[in-house]
Amino acid sequence: MASAEDQAAAAALLGGDPAAFYALLSTLMSASNADRAAAEAAFHRLRGSHPEPLALRLASSLAAPATPAELRAMAAVLLRKLLSPTPASDSSGAAPTPLWPLLSPAGQNALKAHLLNALQSDPPKPIAKKVCDAISELATLLLPENTWAELLPFLFRAASTPEAPNLQESALLIFARLADYIAESLLDHLMTIHNLLASALAHPTSPDVRIAALSAAVNLVQCLPTNSDRDKMQDLLPAMMRALTDCLNSAQEASAQEALELLVELAGAEPRFLRRQIADVAGAMLQIAEAAQLEDGTRHLAVEFVITLAEARERAPGMMRRLPQFVGRLFQVLMQMLLDVEDDAAWHTAETEDEDAGEGNNYGVAQECLDRLAIAIGGNAVVPIASELLPQYLSAPEWQKHHAALITLAQIAEGCAKVMLKNLEQVVSMILNGFQHPHPRVRWAAINAIGQLSTDLGPDLQVQYHQKVLPALANAMDDFQNPRVQAHAASAILNFSENCTPEILTPYLDGIVSKLLVLLQNGKQMVQEGALTALASVADSSQDHFKKYYDAVMPYLKAILMNATDKSNRMLRAKSMECISLVGMAVGKDKFRDDAKQVMEVLMALQGTPMETDDPITSYMLQAWARLCKCLGQDFLPYMSVVMPPLLQSAQLKPDVTITSAESDDEIESDDDDSIETITLGDKRIGIRTSVLEEKATACNMLCCYADELKEGFYPWIDQVAPTLVPLLKFYFHEEVRRAAVAAMPELLRSAKLAVEKGQAQGRDESYVKQLSDFIIPALVEALHKEPETEMCSSMLDSLNECMQLSGRLLDENQVRAISDEIKNVIIASATRKRDRSERTKAEDFDADEGELLKEENEQEEEVFDQVGECLGTLIKTFKASFLPFFDELSVYVTPMLGKDKTTEERRIAICIFDDIAEQCRESALKYYDTYVPFLLEASNDDNSDVRQAAVYGLGVCAEFGGHTFRPLVGEALSKLNNLIRHPEAQHPDNIMAYDNAVSALGKICQFHCDGIDAAQVIPAWLGCLPIKDDKIEAKVVHDQLCSMVERSDSQVLGHLPKIYSIFVEVLSNGKELASDETTTRMINVLKRFQQTLPPDFLASTFSTLQPQQQLMLQSILST
Repeated sequence: MASAEDQAAAAALLGGDPAAFYALLSTLMSASNADRAAAEAAFHRLRGSHPEPLALRLASSLAAPATPAELRAMAAVLLRKLLSPTPASDSSGAAPTPLWPLLSPAGQNALKAHLLNALQSDPPKPIAKKVCDAISELATLLLPENTWAELLPFLFRAASTPEAPNLQESALLIFARLADYIAESLLDHLMTIHNLLASALAHPTSPDVRIAALSAAVNLVQCLPTNSDRDKMQDLLPAMMRALTDCLNSAQEASAQEALELLVELAGAEPRFLRRQIADVAGAMLQIAEAAQLEDGTRHLAVEFVITLAEARERAPGMMRRLPQFVGRLFQVLMQMLLDVEDDAAWHTAETEDEDAGEGNNYGVAQECLDRLAIAIGGNAVVPIASELLPQYLSAPEWQKHHAALITLAQIAEGCAKVMLKNLEQVVSMILNGFQHPHPRVRWAAINAIGQLSTDLGPDLQVQYHQKVLPALANAMDDFQNPRVQAHAASAILNFSENCTPEILTPYLDGIVSKLLVLLQNGKQMVQEGALTALASVADSSQDHFKKYYDAVMPYLKAILMNATDKSNRMLRAKSMECISLVGMAVGKDKFRDDAKQVMEVLMALQGTPMETDDPITSYMLQAWARLCKCLGQDFLPYMSVVMPPLLQSAQLKPDVTITSAESDDEIESDDDDSIETITLGDKRIGIRTSVLEEKATACNMLCCYADELKEGFYPWIDQVAPTLVPLLKFYFHEEVRRAAVAAMPELLRSAKLAVEKGQAQGRDESYVKQLSDFIIPALVEALHKEPETEMCSSMLDSLNECMQLSGRLLDENQVRAISDEIKNVIIASATRKRDRSERTKAEDFDADEGELLKEENEQEEEVFDQVGECLGTLIKTFKASFLPFFDELSVYVTPMLGKDKTTEERRIAICIFDDIAEQCRESALKYYDTYVPFLLEASNDDNSDVRQAAVYGLGVCAEFGGHTFRPLVGEALSKLNNLIRHPEAQHPDNIMAYDNAVSALGKICQFHCDGIDAAQVIPAWLGCLPIKDDKIEAKVVHDQLCSMVERSDSQVLGHLPKIYSIFVEVLSNGKELASDETTTRMINVLKRFQQTLPPDFLASTFSTLQPQQQLMLQSILST
């Protein structure tokens, strides 16, 4: 209850005279923090004690034209915040309850009336916008409940009054904001709203009305539920485009840019809406992009529109590839924009901050857009256009054109890789010519292109052109007049060697390493940094071959680490850590051990010094420690107490996130700050500081490395690391953080399990492993359920599978149920994505390039299904028949995967799942034979060898465990196996694994169904295929089986002793490859027994049938 003092204050503020209330509004905008804080406290008290009078006073102040303009604006902002369904918290941090439900029906009606009156009173534009915000905020609350009946009729009337353009604009802006809420209710009035928008788009005098109408049209088109509803709006498109061109023709570029932003949004969300008039629309946009007299910002938006259309693959696949002339024009515009570069003296100083010196606005936009265009449209469409334009640019006298051509090559390489690889010689010679150009910026661009192509076209580029590229880069490192060129050449060595085998690199190492050592002693920091990065990469790629340079290189590296202590040298020192740790890993523990101790002392001292948040050393040090651990293994354990506290601190960093309304004018701070990334989600704009996320991701990766490397040695840290990483399985701000958390889960479990098994867990027993498993596995299952990325789903399933293998029967029934349910969800979600993709193949513009991209996406789905198969296999092997009730629920989703319409990979995995059931569940699995065995028989002669292998393996399992159930199928199984074994290509390398498994299955039929076959024919045929040598696992099984049959004196087998001798000797001559130690011993004993018991004549004739090599082998066996 409010005190008497509060009541009196409220009466004064909300009484008949508005002056006191105006004073409060004014103080809320005061520059004095103390005054403003007092006013805010008074306002919050009023909100708590007198919500209705406060809201009505704000609304009436807003509606009264006599209220001073800045106070009307403030009243509108406060009212919008009060009406928000999720009010902002006050200074105490407590979020107040929403205000609207606290008002009486009369108060609610009065407030609605005040708001609409405020709009009708023709307030100045800025205030009208804020009133629109308040009305929209309230409408989002009331429209779903149908409790503001007057609003839509009011908006329709206001939006149809061209003689009151301000009111008309406001009504259209509210329509735009509420499109999502009203689209359904407008379906019966679509023609009315269509006509209203058509007339507003053509407003004779007000560009603002035209833009507001465009905004309403764009939002409405996006919110209409069906294509046919959108089609009814289709003929508004010319008027929508005219709203843009009218602004341009009357030199109102700010309005034109607003219009372009709206059309870009439409192109991204509903590209098909533009399809019928795509030629006119794209043509108009390209005219704007080509018009050099327009502002850069306007041209950039026109380019963005065309690129967005090209990128709208899911909604309009292939549409822009159908318009090669437009792609050509766009490419030309972008290459011209790359000419916006000057020879700025600052660029030559090679200071890091001047990297972009001389580059104009257009240059950066063109670079990014060429990259996006190539990825979206693909090489088949882009390379022919580039092939025409690049030679023209390269034969021009201006250095800028040469520079532009080389930058273009680098930017399009990722999207055009497949096609560029076919013309690699031409591409490489274009670039290498640039290395000879007199202008250093052109040489820099040529090196840049080689670096980029080493990544995008590797390893083909490295394999085919190392003899041209590496010497060219080595020469560029001698360009002491141009340190920026030198530094870039060193960086390109990094790109080149990352995709390079030691064999290719080793012949060049002497030259490269000696030049990099010269650069390390160069005075320019950028050059030294480039040299360090290149040395690190060369060491990493050449591994053992780097040992011979170690003694020459390490002293320089240590000197930089010890001496580069100024703030200006932070990055140099950080890179020296990276280089030392990679060199250490390359040469190995023995060579590195003594230096490693010194280096770690420096790192420990550094670790103890306070650092600034943006110091790159932090992140580099985290990675260096982890590499040192990989190099030193268990010898690293004593340093863990130094390494772990800061590492955990970095892994626990909270994301630095700012959230504002997407519609609000409050820009997220430092929009031009590179380290802040802004994304819009629904009606919220989210700003995230990426440097924090990168440090967090690095730390999480390092934790995973330590657990992986140290195994049980990591045990002391599990209790801190698990609660840090498990919640990050659902860290959606940064994929790398999630990936690291996912990879760490099995490593933590393994570490705990090994520590318990080896007695290093401070007295803890298996119940600790169970506790950790109970913490990790349900969290993984829940994260999998919410994971948006297909590729990450595969990683999560892989991680879950490993965790299940480690936990084994520690999993309880509820967890098994949760896992099975989630596997079902994964299969359904994957099938839905595939169905959506197959819908895209029906689009009018679908083409071969699009088909290629879809194929790649579907291959990702197969990876998911592959992991599903692995998880089910683990559950079946762990729980055997007790898992079958869960499998029965899943079989509805698994069995259809055997269908002819499914991919070979899906069929193979489905067969493998049944193979596991038959093998692990034995008699309990017999009930599935009727469903699955016919598929196995059919798939035994499938076109795909992997499918055949899985099918014949399954037939072998059924022969072994199927007893009477399999007996009636033996004849057909023999026929299928015979077809496979006798096929002329059966022992081709691609088919040999299926062949070996078919031979094994044949052996099982001989052993378990001997009375159901013509043994006199089948057994010799089987023996004739032995030994098998390629599937090592199956080889051991078959050869053990044969040995058992011989030991049992199986009469059908003993009739073929010469062949058995030959098989045994060949198996034994292959060492441990084709038989286990136990089987080998038994085979030797059998041969020795034969030697003693069989007639000498028989032995002599058998001996004579062996190859000379086998005879020697047999003599050696028998004589030991």
